[in-house]
Amino acid sequence: MKWTTEISGLLKDVELRKNPVIVRVNKFDEKSAKEFQDQIATAHNTGQNIIPVVIDSYGGQVYSLMAMISAIRNADIPVATIVEGKAMSCGAILFSFGEEGYRFMDSSATVMIHDVSSMERGKVEEIKASAEETDRLNKLVYEMMASNCGKRKDHFLKIVHKKGHADWYLDSEEAKKHNLANQIRVPTLKIKIDVDIAFE
Repeated sequence: MKWTTEISGLLKDVELRKNPVIVRVNKFDEKSAKEFQDQIATAHNTGQNIIPVVIDSYGGQVYSLMAMISAIRNADIPVATIVEGKAMSCGAILFSFGEEGYRFMDSSATVMIHDVSSMERGKVEEIKASAEETDRLNKLVYEMMASNCGKRKDHFLKIVHKKGHADWYLDSEEAKKHNLANQIRVPTLKIKIDVDIAFE
């Protein structure tokens, strides 16, 4: 994603106090979640009226995803999500949290949806507890994604179940069919700097 700048010919010099923020997500770990939260906070002070979140990721840790979701839910300005390349696993869930009408996907990009994974090893009781938590998170993320896309809460869960819980790859057209993607294109952030001279 790029931005363009249109500056009034009446201005000689222009210096923005803060450049607009375009958040880029490649990983889902503790460090990237913290950076994500910081960038979302910074975007509130730039004067921009929307926060673009560009996703190109294979996925990662679900708890880090939850921290990013929290940042979006608590943002005071709308968030647009844009898939460039791929949005897999956690990336697909984050994609769904773009404002309705502002979920963009490049025509050649791919989304992949699958069940939450558990890597727990240890005692039997620990494995059981981990399995229960994994099942809870799995149901939660599928329901959140369905809600974001205006679908019944079991919409995506049923499809994945029918596919034998195998990885489900969606191209841009199929993602749009499920209302995961709203627009098949990559938008441009346009910065317009003008002069308003009025007599009162």
